[in-house]
Amino acid sequence: MAIRQLTALPVFNEEAHLLDVLPEVRKYSQDILVVDDGSTDRTPHLLSEMDGIAVIRHEKNSGYGAGLKTAFDYAVTQGYDALVTIDCDGQHQPQLIPDMVAALVDDTGFHADIVSGSRYLREFNDDNAAPEDRRRINWEITRQLNECLHLSLTDSFCGFKAYRVELLPKLEIDELGYAMPLQLWVQAVGQGMQIIEFPVPRIYLDEKRSFGGSLDDSHRRMAYYQQVIQREMRRQQLECGASTR
Repeated sequence: MAIRQLTALPVFNEEAHLLDVLPEVRKYSQDILVVDDGSTDRTPHLLSEMDGIAVIRHEKNSGYGAGLKTAFDYAVTQGYDALVTIDCDGQHQPQLIPDMVAALVDDTGFHADIVSGSRYLREFNDDNAAPEDRRRINWEITRQLNECLHLSLTDSFCGFKAYRVELLPKLEIDELGYAMPLQLWVQAVGQGMQIIEFPVPRIYLDEKRSFGGSLDDSHRRMAYYQQVIQREMRRQQLECGASTR
């Protein structure tokens, strides 16, 4: 099955990583989209000097989820079959892009609708220890999603994913911040999408990277994530623990 595959990177003030990450992504993906979410550093200038990369710029910083939503819309309108999303902070390995796409689709067709990277599905020799508050929140939110939605996730927040593009229009994403993946999980289950995880190394290069404003407080961040899950469960008319099939 011949497919058109796009790799998209949402970025915000990534001048320190762009010149290292994008050349690596080029090796494994012919078509690349960078969504610049209102960067105020040299990111726009560096992107303007790179050929062969599509760039969409948000004039104002709108959030991590906003960057992914723009990538979804672009993949759909441009007629791609598969979309890979990868962060631009050096914590994902571009050489895994072909393997992730192969887990999504091969000559026989699609195996899943979403392939989600997991930093906890298996251990790698060079894995870093996750910052304690991030590991704790990830564990608790993942447990809640599994219990409510009958999933078997091990990592609910990894941004390294592959999507079946023809199903993306079924998602109504309006959570534009860091909780966007949680809205995604609830809607994907509500739409009956097939989800599998793919093991990726656990790499943390900047343990003190900010979430922005009040979300740097782990208790407020946890409360925000739970509010998004509860709201989306109501919107999708799903009951925690009830059959979703």
